[in-house]
Parts: sequence; structure tokens; C-alpha cells
Amino acid sequence: MELQPKLAPKSVINYLNKWSSGTCNDKTFHRVEDWVVQGCDPKGDGTGGVDSLPTETSSAQFTVGAVGVARKAYPKDVSNDSQFFIVKKDSTFLNGEYTYLGKVVSGMDVVNKITVGDKIIDIQILTK
Repeated sequence: MELQPKLAPKSVINYLNKWSSGTCNDKTFHRVEDWVVQGCDPKGDGTGGVDSLPTETSSAQFTVGAVGVARKAYPKDVSNDSQFFIVKKDSTFLNGEYTYLGKVVSGMDVVNKITVGDKIIDIQILTK
């Protein structure tokens, strides 16, 4: 995936720190629906993590492959510090409501095969 720090600087820094420290390693994808996969919840059930990040909305579009930050319905101005999601279908209802981290640039075939309970083995941080 390619992250967009200009759109969500605090969130990108948070997730890069978490991912590079191995926080998501062995965490599962707890939510898998026809339009989205969501994972890296410390509790594994969608209730873990801390709601401490500001929601950094932008004009970015949640189209296939968009990566966003999970949050509760209320308050909308804070997002989760560990759970992220990837949309498998265009999800314009998320536009301007959730933090857009970036986009999957290759491997959507793998994303589309994820099932509930599949684990994140390791996240490798690459730079351009």
C-alpha cells in the first residue's frame, strides 16, 4: 500500500510506528464483509485499541483498495489507533467521514481472499 502523509500526517506516523514495531504481527482480520476487511485489533474482536487519533478527513475517495482508519460512530472526530480497513468495493459513503491513510497499489487479489481470522504475519515498511 502507498500511504498519504499529506492527507493524514498524524495517522500515518501512528500507523508507521505501530507497523514497524510489529504491533499488528499475529493480529487477525476480525471483520470481513463483501465490501471491506478490517484488522489489527489488539483484542481481535473490533473492540480493542485506543480511540485517541484525530479523524483526519480529506477529499480522498474511498474507492477499491483505499485504506482507512476505523472509528466508532460517535464521536466522529476521534479514530482508533490500531485498527485499519481496506475497502474491496467503492465506498463513497465513507468519503469525508473517515481518515484516508492511502491505497493498496498491488495485491488486491490477496485482500479479496482474506477470511475472518486470517492473521497479519508481518508488515514490511518500504520507502520510495
